[in-house]
Order: sequence, then C-alpha cells, then structure tokens
Amino acid sequence: MNKSIAALGLCCGTPLFAQAGGALSGISLIESKGTQTLSAPVQIVVLLTLLTVLPAAIMCVTPFLRITVVLHFLRQALGTQSTPSNQVLIGLALFLTILIMQPVATEMYSIGWVPMENGQLSAGDAFEQGTKPLKAFLVRYVREQDVRLFLNVSKAPAPARPSDLTLTVLVPAYVLSELKTGFQIGAVLFLPFLIIDLVVASITLSIGMVQLPPVMLSAPLKVLLFVLVDGWNLVVGSLVKSFYPT
Repeated sequence: MNKSIAALGLCCGTPLFAQAGGALSGISLIESKGTQTLSAPVQIVVLLTLLTVLPAAIMCVTPFLRITVVLHFLRQALGTQSTPSNQVLIGLALFLTILIMQPVATEMYSIGWVPMENGQLSAGDAFEQGTKPLKAFLVRYVREQDVRLFLNVSKAPAPARPSDLTLTVLVPAYVLSELKTGFQIGAVLFLPFLIIDLVVASITLSIGMVQLPPVMLSAPLKVLLFVLVDGWNLVVGSLVKSFYPT
C-alpha cells in the first residue's frame, strides 16, 4: 500500500513539480547540489495543492473510471435507486483499482522512487523513469483514434512508437477510451433488465392494471434474476479480467 502511494506521488507530486518548476528556475522541493529549496510554508502549500489533484489523477489514469461508470449503470439498470450507496460503489471500485494497479505501482516505485530516494536519480529523471510503466498501461487500453485526436489538437508529430507518447496526450485519450468502453458495457448490462421492464409493462397494461406502476413488479424480478445468476461475481470478475492481458 505504501509503495502504491509513493508511486502515485511520483507520478503526480514532487517530481512533476520539480520537472515543471525545477527545470526552469532551479527551484526544487528536494535538496540537491545546484538547486534552491523552497521554504517550509511554500512546500506545504505546494504539497497540499498536489494532494487536491491526486484524486482526479487516480480517477483519470487508473481503471477506477471504467469500474465506477459500469457500477453506476448497473445500479440504474436494476432500478434500486440508491442501493448500493455511492460510498459502497466507490469503495468497491477503489479496492478493485488497487488490485489491478498494484503491479504497475510497484514497478513505478522500484524504478523511480527508490533511485530518487537513494540519490541515484534526479527528480526529473525519476519522473521520466517512473512513468514508463504507467505509459505502458495506458497505451494498452487507449484507442488509436483518440490518440490521433489529441495529437491533432496539440499539433504534435506522431511518435515512432506508442511508448514515445507523452502523458499530456495519453491521459485524455485514455479517459475518452475508458468512457466509451464503460458506456458500451453499461448498454449491454441494460438490455436484459430493459426486456424485463417491457414484458412487465405490456402484461400489466394488457390485463388492465393501469393504476399499478410496472416498476413495482419489475424491480423485484430484476433483483431476483441478478441474484440467481450471481450477477455481482460475474460483473466484477469480468471488469477485473478485462484489465489483464490475454
């Protein structure tokens, strides 16, 4: 767990600031020769600012995005309103994300953070080395047309290899790809429950039960069907397996 936090800090925290600010002005949060360290209050402000960005970074560069979209689609398809609650769905998505990203975070920690702590790499070099596993993960699930879109928007030349893509192109392209994939999975999940809604609505109307809302009958049937087929195991298992290379 500590390795995962350190790896995320490497991606979104000090090295990013050091690369952006240190390379330009010689100012860094880490003491080293030829650099000017910031005062403690300024360091606290910078670190707190980076911590506010960390949740968004976790959502954008991990499977958390796809998992939360699919789970919310599933809850809407079941028609259970706020059950499970948002806290339960987000907690489940967070732990599944940790499970999937643990190998990537461990590799980022070992090749980026550890050498920087030992003084073998500068903050900028540690950021460059530490983000390589993350780039490899993003490239594996990003769509070519989304990458091409952001390359055209940024007017950047197409790289010779996918590994040469920058995070400024990979991250938004990955977000678009995951949104499309999540909506596709959500649409597939909706279909069987939609059929149940249509069947129940047509039956209630044909027998003249106009005063009884069809959702009152279809909701228990949908929950019963989902439980009988062990739906949570199927959905969560399929989501996790979709992030492992075949």
